[in-house]
Amino acid sequence: MTTTLTKLSLTQARDGLLKKDFSAVELTKAHLAVMDEKRTLNAYITETPELALEQAEASDKRLASGKAGALEGLPIAIKDLYCTKGVRTTAASKILDDFIPPYESTVTQNLWDAGAVMLGKVNMDEFAMGSANINSAYGAVISPWRRSDAPTKDLVPGGSSGGSVAAVAAHMALAATASDTGGSIRQPAAFCGLVGIKPTYGLCSRRGMVAFASSLDQAGPVTRTVRDAALMTQVMASYDPWDSTSLNVEIPDYLGNITSDIQKLRVGIPKEYRENLSEEMSKLLQQGIDWLTAAGATIHEVSLPTTPYALPTYYVIAPAEASSNLAKYDGLRYGLRIPGATLDEMYENTRREGFGSEVRRRILIGTYVLSAGYYDAYYLKAQKVRTLISQDFDRVFSQVDVLLTPTTPTAAFGIDEKPADPVTMYLNDIFTVTVNLAALPGISIPAGLSKTGLPLGLQLIGPKFSEQTLFNASLAIEEAAGFEEQVNSLRKGT
Repeated sequence: MTTTLTKLSLTQARDGLLKKDFSAVELTKAHLAVMDEKRTLNAYITETPELALEQAEASDKRLASGKAGALEGLPIAIKDLYCTKGVRTTAASKILDDFIPPYESTVTQNLWDAGAVMLGKVNMDEFAMGSANINSAYGAVISPWRRSDAPTKDLVPGGSSGGSVAAVAAHMALAATASDTGGSIRQPAAFCGLVGIKPTYGLCSRRGMVAFASSLDQAGPVTRTVRDAALMTQVMASYDPWDSTSLNVEIPDYLGNITSDIQKLRVGIPKEYRENLSEEMSKLLQQGIDWLTAAGATIHEVSLPTTPYALPTYYVIAPAEASSNLAKYDGLRYGLRIPGATLDEMYENTRREGFGSEVRRRILIGTYVLSAGYYDAYYLKAQKVRTLISQDFDRVFSQVDVLLTPTTPTAAFGIDEKPADPVTMYLNDIFTVTVNLAALPGISIPAGLSKTGLPLGLQLIGPKFSEQTLFNASLAIEEAAGFEEQVNSLRKGT
């Protein structure tokens, strides 16, 4: 029974609860059992089994009375940068090791109001800075996937939402919240064979999310299916008067309106995203083109000439904002404090001990580009290029409805294969950072398997507020790809 329940998708589990095939407590206990079995993946930082069972019992009462919410009784995981009232929130950093938030983030409050059950807080790259989930103060997360030619090698799950994707891919949660600053939902989703959507900037509130780069950070879910992603996004999104960047727009019924009928959908293929692709990723992209064409879409080559400047632009703006946001971790108000002989020494000791190497690196870069004499040369210039990138997308979206690209340049790599050069690691985000710079929605869909049996993802990008179109086109790809069938065939050796 445990195995059967944890194999369900989010929407399948919801339907089963409504039909009373099983209870929320049974569903929660099944996931808690798998969490216990797979703790070596290091997906969770803080587990909350008592709270989960308490919430599940309350859900069963509401289900019995016919007052079920949209996510009633469904066990999910929360990335550990969402503040959860009374539950430890660390952002995977030593500097917040014992922080207990006195309030709830808007996104998680929306989930609890819809009846969701919290299994715990999942691991991540410290302050969401990373592409492999090897930068956590609580140790690296290990992917549940294995390469066919090296079945004992531990692989990265991607980052920074590595704990989110590992928990869902390993059936330790039905879905998970994540966050995306430069690809941190879509890249790990691609690495672990999941659906991950980064919504339009401002669609989901950032209130109560530990900030990395405020103009880029966006909440979103990782799930097993497109329909699950539509349901989670529908619940997570809302207008929040406490968040000055929140958008006061109506949230559609994404799940209720979903369809794979994409007749005459205009799909653009950016020529810059096809350059220097590996043979494997080129074949996958062509397969995606063929699937969408067969579903009735039309294909158009387009150009985004500022694409080569996106990554350097991102790695000026994001560290600059991080430098500013992380200045508040000073050992005075909350979090870690390492004493010193003077106030300045206490600041230095606290930040040296509290921040990991990647966070320190980005703070230094950000402080440098914001400093006198360099602000105009780096930060101001990067903001101008960001505007040009947005204008590129505006022009292209006057010609097509969505863009199709690879999500990542490769499949997941081994933890022991991490690049020594941080710039090489940053290249994992080469296909995703433009979406954040332009405040657009983007979604990754599992579409194929590498020659070593690892997941490969395709990405769809749309104009602002085109989430419904993205879900529809993603559903068409999901149905054509039959990713689960591909996996099952590989495992059976057929």
